[in-house]
Amino acid sequence: MKHLASHFSYLSPLLFAGLLAFAFPAPSFAASPDKVEFKKEGKVVRTFSVDRLRAIALEQTLKVFEPHERRNRVYRVLPARAVFAEVFGRDWEKAREIVFTAIDGYQPSVPVKKFLHHEGYFAFANEDREPFTLTNKLQNNEVVPLGPLYLVWNNIGSKALLEAGASDMPYQIKTIELKMKEAFPNMIPPSGSSEQVQRGFEHFRRHCAACHTINGDGGGKAPELNYPESIVEYIKPEYLKRWILAPQTIRYNTMMPGLGEEISNREQVAAEIIAYLKAMSGAKRAPSENPADISR
Repeated sequence: MKHLASHFSYLSPLLFAGLLAFAFPAPSFAASPDKVEFKKEGKVVRTFSVDRLRAIALEQTLKVFEPHERRNRVYRVLPARAVFAEVFGRDWEKAREIVFTAIDGYQPSVPVKKFLHHEGYFAFANEDREPFTLTNKLQNNEVVPLGPLYLVWNNIGSKALLEAGASDMPYQIKTIELKMKEAFPNMIPPSGSSEQVQRGFEHFRRHCAACHTINGDGGGKAPELNYPESIVEYIKPEYLKRWILAPQTIRYNTMMPGLGEEISNREQVAAEIIAYLKAMSGAKRAPSENPADISR
């Protein structure tokens, strides 16, 4: 899913994030709607249907706080660690990240250490056997299907997971890829960057990179923010911060969610994201360039 025609206002690059879902159909996955592809460093390892995954991992029911609906829900789930061990072997624990690609191009990268420290699960149905959907209050109450798989966490009682909100909770998962190295090398800030910029990078990875790209690295659901022109070069800082925190106050019915209300220091987080974007404006790379070939 890529760019619309360039007849929008000066906020158009971020506005696109709310319009893309309506502009083009989602990438086709109709031939195998219940199948999930597992990859390691770009190579397909296995492809499983949901029923096959249920045969290799112990099915459970799990109550979670559903940040998309701001209420508790009970799902039928499979333990993520058991699925990874069955598909990738125990070496999965030595990987750096796991990249999830959703049908609509949403692409979060979750550190392996998060799966080692917290209990993640793949939901595949509602416990009450109602349609496997949710009403996404973060995106104008859109009703969305969740299958084939939906990554959820045993977050009730966990301050860290509750504060993470909907980040690292992709639904409509069609591909799961093990990465032994940095998944998005073009997104790394310049060497010698300040601690504020480094924190901003981590915030961007957690809250923004699943949809947006920097120098071509990131999700495929929303626009590139750094190349060839950085978002900080043509949007006033006060509007950019407001867009990150509350995009609906700028564009009615935008599909871009604001930074999670559950984040206690969200004003600081927004400021650090902007500091990261400013630092990256001086480190532009064409999406096809290999950062290993570029001196910093």
